[in-house]
Amino acid sequence: MKRRINKVAVIGSGIMGSGIACHFANIGVEVLLLDIVPRELNEKEQKKGLSLDDKVVRNRIVNDALTASVKSKPSPIYHKDFVNRITTGNLEDDISKVSEVDWIIEVVVERLDIKKQVFENLEKHRKPGTLITSNTSGIPINFMTDGRSDDFKKHFCGTHFFNPPRYLRLFEIIPGKETSSEVLEFLKMYGEKFLGKNAVLAKDTPAFIGNRIGIFSIMSLFHTVKDMGMTIEEVDKLTGPVIGRQKSATFRTVDVVGLDTLVHVANGLHENVPNDEQHDLFALPNFIDTMMENKWLGSKTGQGFYKKVKNKDGSSEIKSLDLDTMEYRDRKSASFATLEMTKSIDNVADRFEVLIKGKDKAGDFYRKNFSALFAYVSNRIPEISDELYKIDDAMKAGFGWEHGPFQIWDAIGVEKGIQMMKAEGYEPAAWVSEMLKNGSKSFYTVKDGNTYYYNINDKKQTKVPGQDSFIILDNIRESKQVFKNSGVVVEDLGDGILNVEFRSKMNSIGGDVLDGLNKAIDMAEKDYQGLVVANNGKNFSVGANIGMIFMMAVEQEYEELNMAIKYFQDTMMRMRYSSIPTVAAPHGMTLGGGCELSLHADKVVAAAETYTGLVEFGVGVIPGGGGTKEMTLRASDTFEKDDVELNRLRENFLAIGMAKVSTSAYEAFDLNILQKGKDIVVINPDRQLAIAKKHALLMAENGYTMPIKRSDIKVLGKQALGAFMVGTDQMAAGKYISEHDHKIANKLAYVMAGGDLSSSQMVSEQYLLDLEREAFLSLTGERKTLERLQHMLKKGKPLRN
Repeated sequence: MKRRINKVAVIGSGIMGSGIACHFANIGVEVLLLDIVPRELNEKEQKKGLSLDDKVVRNRIVNDALTASVKSKPSPIYHKDFVNRITTGNLEDDISKVSEVDWIIEVVVERLDIKKQVFENLEKHRKPGTLITSNTSGIPINFMTDGRSDDFKKHFCGTHFFNPPRYLRLFEIIPGKETSSEVLEFLKMYGEKFLGKNAVLAKDTPAFIGNRIGIFSIMSLFHTVKDMGMTIEEVDKLTGPVIGRQKSATFRTVDVVGLDTLVHVANGLHENVPNDEQHDLFALPNFIDTMMENKWLGSKTGQGFYKKVKNKDGSSEIKSLDLDTMEYRDRKSASFATLEMTKSIDNVADRFEVLIKGKDKAGDFYRKNFSALFAYVSNRIPEISDELYKIDDAMKAGFGWEHGPFQIWDAIGVEKGIQMMKAEGYEPAAWVSEMLKNGSKSFYTVKDGNTYYYNINDKKQTKVPGQDSFIILDNIRESKQVFKNSGVVVEDLGDGILNVEFRSKMNSIGGDVLDGLNKAIDMAEKDYQGLVVANNGKNFSVGANIGMIFMMAVEQEYEELNMAIKYFQDTMMRMRYSSIPTVAAPHGMTLGGGCELSLHADKVVAAAETYTGLVEFGVGVIPGGGGTKEMTLRASDTFEKDDVELNRLRENFLAIGMAKVSTSAYEAFDLNILQKGKDIVVINPDRQLAIAKKHALLMAENGYTMPIKRSDIKVLGKQALGAFMVGTDQMAAGKYISEHDHKIANKLAYVMAGGDLSSSQMVSEQYLLDLEREAFLSLTGERKTLERLQHMLKKGKPLRN
């Protein structure tokens, strides 16, 4: 039977339940969200004279929870309209509706007795064959199905989403003793293909994979911080981006997640893993007990390891908790000589070998931390997983680590790691030494573009499953490279499709990247069928290199600057007007010039988590790489009636003038950056490049012909220019914008109106590009623009435009 998911029921509307409901709505699934009925009226309901029988009261808990979730930051929903895909109800009036769904997901409180009671009620209405899963973070799966039918047990398992479900990609699937293999295979496929998750099959052990390793790592740090006399600022400095983890690092992350959540899982582990060699590590340190007693739980209570306070002058500042005095104090800066040694190392994996050699406190910290982690994960096989890659996948997808524990160990060197561990008093599991004796010197190898892992049972390197749907540039870069300069690598993806991968700092677009794009187009037009622009970096591109622009402007080298901007424009136009199809695959931050490149591709295959916009106003200029032209052109293409033309142009004018950035790829359609019917969104970023390649190939095979350059763009002249300038004058008079912003806005208005034309006319793209470039150049000569550029450079953000 071909199983399809058209409608799901989510039982429990708390933070996780509402988040899961929103993510299913994100992918187009109809959702029924149910929760309990209130047992008493609140004050507002009493004032309105409502009773417990009124529907608005009976659905209050679920509706309030969903409303709070949708309003939370970051948003759990890709687009505000997607909330309409969720229907709410309660477990008394609406439980019979679960008979209409294809999958029931239980997300109630973490108490076995309550879960079993919910399952008993659900089975009265669930139709046979319906998937039913529990989003538990640690309750044994097999305890939940006592008394349930064979059909229930066959279609039941754990499906552990991580919070927030939209952003964290780990999806643990935990089978029960009687779970059908068909169900497990389907959930793994669905999690990866439809939900965009990294689906990991886990064993039914306490806290499964992600939380078992993640909570150990955090608890280990809690003990280390006291043993080494470190501050929370020092630990956060050492456990953040420098080792490929979130900016919130350790203590700030705990504040965001909630200390009570962490303690709940840690206590469960301390109770349920008595034979764990690090059992005592799951016992709470005294400072955690104190924080729990004081209800210093983090963001939800206003204070945790950090506390935001208001000063007498109305300003705010962040205080830090001193773990010795248990009082809040001014934050202390943290700096280490070892970290200074890694500043020139862009590739995080290359930093680990340097970090463990440090002669200061940082070096001591990393040697202790990594030694404990390596020993722990090696001893968890085969307890929590038979395959080591699943542990790495879980930590990357569930905790946002750029590299999993075994990948970090590989980066240091397996044998060097063992030497370090022994010096710190740790021993690896026996299978690691056996691996080295068998001739495998690393946990992972790459062969023919595929990643292999050391299979402990077979005692050999085995291909990591599921790679057939992915193209991993790290694996093919050297073998498939056909061109390289300091800014890009061009790879042959096979089937006649080339890929341009940005390799500049923060994937910024400078002269070397533009040279690489032009070279790739030349090569594709001569010997290939199509071109993709994609990379596996954290962000697609933060924009043009404004450091270069600043230097030219300061030196008043306007002729050179004019040529540089024209080269940018001409390269973007080549993305549109070449004899081969071009596909852009943006993800993450896709700003300024990165956005302009996407605007000019024949097709955009965007990751759902794409944050894109024309943000040049922030540095005192207008989009100068064809972005202003393109947004004018796109407005013209939507003109239908005279009475709405100005309104349509104004939408695009405001998108640029307010430097709007989408919070998802779906919002980019609202900004007219993505186009319905042409561009597509991919939920799973691992599949994005392969899908982009397929679309480039499809366009080529369907007989791609280079488009004819446009000369039919309708501009509105004085009608638009006058209206926009009245608006900017009012904003300036009301002190809503600065004098300089007023000037930039008027320059933008002039370009998008097509200049000071007496009436609407048809113009060419080149006409608008020339106006755009002239306006851009004139603004770079403004003192305020130079000050903004300089300010960005001083803040260490030289590459965002």
